[in-house]
Amino acid sequence: MSLLARDFTFFTVLLIGGAPAYSQFPPLSPPLLDQLVARIALYPDPLLAQVLTASTFWNEIPDAAAWADRHSYLRGDALAEAIKEDNLQWDPSILALLPFPSVLDTMAHDMVWTEQLGNAVLTQRADVMDAVQRMRHKAESYGYLQSNGYINVHNDGDYVEILPVNPGLYYVPGYDPLVVFAPPPPGFFIGGAIHFGPAITIGAAFAPWGWVHPGFAWRSHDLIIDRAPWGRVWANRATYIPHYDHPWVRAAGPRVERHAFRR
Repeated sequence: MSLLARDFTFFTVLLIGGAPAYSQFPPLSPPLLDQLVARIALYPDPLLAQVLTASTFWNEIPDAAAWADRHSYLRGDALAEAIKEDNLQWDPSILALLPFPSVLDTMAHDMVWTEQLGNAVLTQRADVMDAVQRMRHKAESYGYLQSNGYINVHNDGDYVEILPVNPGLYYVPGYDPLVVFAPPPPGFFIGGAIHFGPAITIGAAFAPWGWVHPGFAWRSHDLIIDRAPWGRVWANRATYIPHYDHPWVRAAGPRVERHAFRR
């Protein structure tokens, strides 16, 4: 069991009139937040922004991960059309991650972590962003995080920004947090510590699901989706309607899966 799972839970159930009600616990400490974000801190900023927003809808993650796995043969515009044709009912932040089945799979296979991340985003977003920056500074200072053919890394002295070399082409980084956030041992090949998955194209067809310049305003601690701050927090989580430059209205009727399963 992880330190997070053992030492902290965000919510406690209080029985009031026979129905469960949820009460917030105190916020996570910086060391726990560092551990919480370690596995995603080196994602490119736009992808990380989508992961953080999607984590706040953690209950939708397993179903979305299963759909993405069944339809991983779809790419680009074909995938965007399938999302619309199947009339998928998840939040747009979840739909935004369907081109990244490996990311959804990671989230679905550790739902304790995913829910803790989502709760942290809702209750202490600025602290989550600060934790991401601490981990990025560590990885860069040890030589692991560098610009390459997949990402551009920019450090202005205070904040480390990670952006894809091609704005429409993403590569999901894979790494061991126990390696990249610690000093390298003598003779260790730093260049092989972070590897990148296959190219994933995010084009105009994905604009309805928040892919119009997602990212961060690091100094103001704003999470940006479609050029506007994303304002969902614990208090308004049931009523918040995010801004989208290209809103998508689901077709009337239920979800219907029209696409064949393929491996």
